Amino acid sequence: MLRQIILDTETTGLDPKSGHRVIEIGCIELVNRKFTGEQFHIYLNPDRDSDEGALEVHGLTSEFLSDKPRFKDIYEEFLEFISGSELLIHNAEFDVNFLDHEIKLLSKKLPSVSDCVSKITDTLQIARDKHPGQRNSLDALVKRYDIGGYDRELHGALLDSQILGDVYLSMTGGQSNLDFSVSATDQEVKENDSSNQLNSELNLKVIELTEEENKSHKEYLLRMKEETGTDPLGLN
Repeated sequence: MLRQIILDTETTGLDPKSGHRVIEIGCIELVNRKFTGEQFHIYLNPDRDSDEGALEVHGLTSEFLSDKPRFKDIYEEFLEFISGSELLIHNAEFDVNFLDHEIKLLSKKLPSVSDCVSKITDTLQIARDKHPGQRNSLDALVKRYDIGGYDRELHGALLDSQILGDVYLSMTGGQSNLDFSVSATDQEVKENDSSNQLNSELNLKVIELTEEENKSHKEYLLRMKEETGTDPLGLN
């Protein structure tokens, strides 16, 4: 079973080393590349104001966050939710650094995010590999892959995770409905049966060369071999 967690955060600013904090965590679960409906979403009281630039992005005011839990109140539930999964994060370094900073503020003995999960995949790097030299922000990818159905004036961790899930599946081939239990031999039989059925339905007629046409063709191939020095059929 492939369990993936799409994760996003909102923060009070750009750098945890400057005292900025996580104020929202949003996680969406994928199992075998399908949305399960399971999610983890929480707003957090950072005990400080957001920078003006950050506030313009997420719109989460100090007043709104004043009665929300603190990271120390929810970290166990959060780490349990992501445990053992592959994390999918757009610009993963930013979110992981903030979350690791929050964990270290509680205790340096606690496991980091990377210790709790099987893998961290940066979807921004996937986008850069697929679309080099182009803008690969989440907004740009939504337009590029024509992903609609979201009303998004402000950034939100849960909403952005939902959008990133659609973007990720679009970038990597969509939701999987394939049955991988079919063996190669079974597949070959199915393909041969399909081919025979198609020939039968179309009533295809096999046309054989006459003796004279066959002789002429062989002479042509011989001339080609003498002129080029190679066997045109690649047999020698």
